[in-house]
Amino acid sequence: MAADSVAPAAILTAVLTLAGCGSGDSTVSKTPEAGPGPAPTSVAKPAAKPAPSPAPAPADPCAVNLAAPEIARAVSELPRDPRSNQAWSPEPVAGNYNECAQLSAVIVRANTNSENPNTRAVLFHLGKFIPTGVPDTYGFNGVDRSASTGDTVALQYSGGFHGLASTVKFRWNGGGVELMGNVG
Repeated sequence: MAADSVAPAAILTAVLTLAGCGSGDSTVSKTPEAGPGPAPTSVAKPAAKPAPSPAPAPADPCAVNLAAPEIARAVSELPRDPRSNQAWSPEPVAGNYNECAQLSAVIVRANTNSENPNTRAVLFHLGKFIPTGVPDTYGFNGVDRSASTGDTVALQYSGGFHGLASTVKFRWNGGGVELMGNVG
């Protein structure tokens, strides 16, 4: 009789299990209809990471760089302006400083509130300040880059007597700076 009581219980369990998995319980019938509301989420591939941007190219040491720290160091070594007795401003007014040129220059002005502060050129050989052996460079207020070369700097002076402008060239001769004269 034990076999007779197990059979109806097994049959009842099987019928209830089949009834629970009937056609009304399919995955399709339980999927919500598309309509208002958020769309069903799906498994997506992770977004590709953007390619890393290339590292910025190192600064060209042979490019003109009027923010080079060597300029501020050189200006701090200059004797005071003889006219105002003030130090010189480390911010160049003009120049063509670069580490590769045999001769390059920056123009600085006296650090004064004067309407017309004194100016001077500071000369460099291969990016290093030339502290001695340089002809007088007071009064220049620009660099003619079109007349300058790797070993020659054309310094400009405008204003002065009758407002005349002039350009004077200085050249690195292999051992020092020499005055070449006015450019015509």
